Amino acid sequence: MHISSQPSRRHALCLLGASLLSGCAMGGGDTSAPAKAPAGKITADNPFGVPDGGSVELAYFKGGSPNYLGDAVEPLLQNKFPKVQIQRTMSERMSQTLQPRFVGGNPPDFIDNAGADALSFGALVQDGQVLDLTDFYNAPSIDDPSKKIKDSLLPGSYESTLVDGVPYTISFVARSFGIWYNAKLGLQPPATWDAFIQLCEEIKKSGVTPYGFAGKNAADYQAEVILTSAAKIGGLDLLRAIDNLEDGAWEADAVRQAAEAWAEIGGRFSDKSFEGLIHTEVQLRQNQGKLAFYPCGDWLESEQKKSTPEGFEYTMMPTPSITSSDALPIAAVHALLGSAMLVAAKGQNTAAAQEFMRLMVSKEGARAYTRASGWLTTVPGAADGLDLSPGTLVSQQALATAGAAKALITWKWNGWYQPLLYEIRDATNALMYGRVTAAEFTRRMQKKADEIKADSTIKKYQR
Repeated sequence: MHISSQPSRRHALCLLGASLLSGCAMGGGDTSAPAKAPAGKITADNPFGVPDGGSVELAYFKGGSPNYLGDAVEPLLQNKFPKVQIQRTMSERMSQTLQPRFVGGNPPDFIDNAGADALSFGALVQDGQVLDLTDFYNAPSIDDPSKKIKDSLLPGSYESTLVDGVPYTISFVARSFGIWYNAKLGLQPPATWDAFIQLCEEIKKSGVTPYGFAGKNAADYQAEVILTSAAKIGGLDLLRAIDNLEDGAWEADAVRQAAEAWAEIGGRFSDKSFEGLIHTEVQLRQNQGKLAFYPCGDWLESEQKKSTPEGFEYTMMPTPSITSSDALPIAAVHALLGSAMLVAAKGQNTAAAQEFMRLMVSKEGARAYTRASGWLTTVPGAADGLDLSPGTLVSQQALATAGAAKALITWKWNGWYQPLLYEIRDATNALMYGRVTAAEFTRRMQKKADEIKADSTIKKYQR
């Protein structure tokens, strides 16, 4: 039986939402401040000094799926510290339930801050309510104590947790973006742009739309591949410059070249009617054999489970290399690395909360989580040998290959600066549907970035 990726697109983005400095909410409890747990003895196997006694409270978002994380990892903590009482708190409305407890000084120790009513992560950080996890990431990995936790994860995982240089969340979930198609068509994934153009021409002659995305609500899926191509051409520092609002970053040659290349795909090989469709409508066309290639994250297979016909098997390819001198290899993919999971600075047992997270990023904990949920993690090799669904398997392989090549592409600007996200959605539609040139696209994005940079009311971030 295949392990399929169960959570939806919305859940995926909420779970990773801490990097967006926005909230998802959780639930309540007694507002009286508890006493801090006594410190235990610090040893090589107990780097945070967890006392074998007392209690630890772990708060989770109660979504439509089972509590995969708690069921997978809590037993590992209990086995290691049999006398610790694990208190599990579940809520569909995290902010409504937990905000009074933060105000009262008695928050849970560990918080899975997901869901539509998440706590405001940015506000919690500014109020000093989130534990600085520097010591956690510098602690020894369970699987290889010679390595720090931050060095045992997929490349870029630790960096994904930083807010102004400080890690506040655990980098646990790994998701990949790419170009999805039906493996049963037997298409040979093109490595070069010329080969991609040629393949699109052949597909078009067969009466199938070669490429498309949903302009009405998912233009950012197309923006993903434009920026992924730009990073491949110009290197990882290009995205860092964009994140940091550096002058002229959006007008770099690599961004213009990528925009130009993708504009040709939009003009020659897409369907203008897609601009008025939502993502599920375009995804259904792919399931019906009317569309060949579709850009998306690796939740696509799960999201389309009810619509996928027999004989359709999801697979993914990376964006083809645009130039022969691209800075990054063809295997480079855009990855979402992280989570909205944190430790409350004023929790009564932050040591046990950190040990819980240390067990999460052990191969045993991560493997148990993937086996139950179908979600991949930032722990290399943890899912090896599991009977994964085709879409999850290809995502695992893409993350592993790109990670080994140090070519996992990440960025933060879309979470840090919401006006820039809104701008790129409109600008991408204008580019792909032929209303602006690549140069006009880059100028528009740079103008918006400059406006944000000059606006003193908007907090700025660096990575």
